Amino acid sequence: MISRWRTKSVEQSIADTDEPGTRLRKDLTWWDLTIFGVSVVVGAGIFTVTATTAGNITGPAISVSFLIAAFTCGLAALCYAEFASTVPVAGSAYTFSYATFGEFMAWIIGWDLILEFSIGAAVVAKGWSSYLGTVFGFSGGVADVGALQLDWGALLIVAVVAVLLAMGTKLSANFSATITAIKVAVVLLVVIVGAFYIKAVNYTPFIPPSEPGEAGGTGVDQSLFSLLTGAEGSHYGVYGLLAGASIVFFAFIGFDVVATTAEETKNPQRDVAKGILAALAIVTVLYVAVSVVLTGMVSYTELKTGPDGKAANLATAFSANGIDWAAQIISIGALAGLTTVVMVLVLGQSRVIFAMSRDGLLPRSLAKTSDRGTPVRITVIVAVLIALAASLFPIDKLEEMVNVGTLFAFVLVSAGVLVLRRTRPDLERGFRVPWVPLLPIASIVACVWLMLNLTALTWIRFLIWMVLGVVIYFAYSRRHSVMGRRLQAQEADLR
Repeated sequence: MISRWRTKSVEQSIADTDEPGTRLRKDLTWWDLTIFGVSVVVGAGIFTVTATTAGNITGPAISVSFLIAAFTCGLAALCYAEFASTVPVAGSAYTFSYATFGEFMAWIIGWDLILEFSIGAAVVAKGWSSYLGTVFGFSGGVADVGALQLDWGALLIVAVVAVLLAMGTKLSANFSATITAIKVAVVLLVVIVGAFYIKAVNYTPFIPPSEPGEAGGTGVDQSLFSLLTGAEGSHYGVYGLLAGASIVFFAFIGFDVVATTAEETKNPQRDVAKGILAALAIVTVLYVAVSVVLTGMVSYTELKTGPDGKAANLATAFSANGIDWAAQIISIGALAGLTTVVMVLVLGQSRVIFAMSRDGLLPRSLAKTSDRGTPVRITVIVAVLIALAASLFPIDKLEEMVNVGTLFAFVLVSAGVLVLRRTRPDLERGFRVPWVPLLPIASIVACVWLMLNLTALTWIRFLIWMVLGVVIYFAYSRRHSVMGRRLQAQEADLR
């Protein structure tokens, strides 16, 4: 019996990219990758998560929470950069895991990435729909269809980005660059205008005294760390600061999508690393600047979620200072930001499924590319599934599953660097992680810590999804694996 831990060599992974009918076109430069990274990361997080987290959990120390989250992402980004420069193949963490931990773990991480990208895209599409109503002055892109409520705004944005992606990755990159320029300009405007209204007194206390109790939730609604240790959750204080890092981590979701485009990059050994690190550096500066300005404009107590459940956002701070015109500008920036987030998440989702289909773990018939060098079949299927989820189902409470899925992928990629350094030291690496093994180990520890600060309910949902994935692997994927059939043929020849 062929082991499910069979690995796919780096050489075989690269060779498979030349298989007729499944080739992706190499059109992208490091600047395109940087744009993709910035476009997917600068989204709803900077416009909403910053204010609510500062008001409810961290206080003015939200900027430190962002730095902790960015540091964690930075450690993982270095590991992604080494892998992508060594194995420039579509699929990101899925492909990397296949070369290091074997087919079963590759399937698990691929299944995990499907969860990350699909829920992330659906949640952001619903957010786009709500901002569409704010910008154009109606109640949101929702209509009653029989007994169902159809979020036609979410349906619209998914359809538009799917068409762009099907027409070519380079076209998508150019569109993304234009929209990203708009939203970055809005963010810079927020920082520049807001800086004139900063009051030093609002930074005191920088880390507010801890307020234990209901903040951490009870039962499965509390963090896994609290549930395991019996420690009380808290607003503010040091624990609030650390919990805030786990929450604002959502604002960094997506930079790993850059690695899924390695196969479509002209010079992946050099450009993927540059694109990932440049994107992360740019968004970190933007996030910290916005958080410093926001908490300087108003007291953190004015950013708390009200008794009516109404959450604060960037516009709250500007309205409090009489700058009401900024709310409309911020909404336009958020709408532009969410547009590219949806597009790049759909891109990442389609490339992961493409890689899994090419390996036979999903139906091989899906792994076909058009004359434009894009996997149109998969793009359409992904768009339809995400559009249905976003337009018909209330999935906004599943955001934390995106975090746990991403962090799980980060852990495996970081560990994979250690494994591949030991098993294949001979491989040419366009980028090498410094201070191995210390830096990858630090990445693993940081990611696990953030995972422990997510709620137990999130973990339960995540484990259910993983169990479903295991069932599908043994029921279908293991028997249809291209690598498995190759090994069976080799064994037959030896007999």
